[in-house]
Amino acid sequence: MRFMMLLPAPVEPLEKAVAVPNKELVTAMTKYNEEMAKAGVLLAAEGLHATSKGSRIRVSGGKRIVTDGPFTEAKEVIAGFWMIQVKSKEEALEWAKRCPLPESGVIEIRQVFETSDFPPELQNKIAEP
Repeated sequence: MRFMMLLPAPVEPLEKAVAVPNKELVTAMTKYNEEMAKAGVLLAAEGLHATSKGSRIRVSGGKRIVTDGPFTEAKEVIAGFWMIQVKSKEEALEWAKRCPLPESGVIEIRQVFETSDFPPELQNKIAEP
């Protein structure tokens, strides 16, 4: 089973919240990533740049509209993520509990759809990663 662990950035101030974290947190996160890699569960782990460097595409009236960041109206911004492969949700939660979160931090766990999650008639239309 694959799970994505999402690390939301603190809400205020938005652009500072997604800046490069402090050295201690980066060191702790690096150690955490190494532990998951050594255990064979880590598929990917990345931090994300500030929304000021991003863009959004919205569809309105059938037209695609591109808006460049920053996105100040966003209530939650994802600062980074991990993709892990484990045997159960419980195992994913155990790894998430070990994450070196910043003070008042939050981590969200979401299972990734697998081809087998879809009805048989759709499975052959969905490409496996």
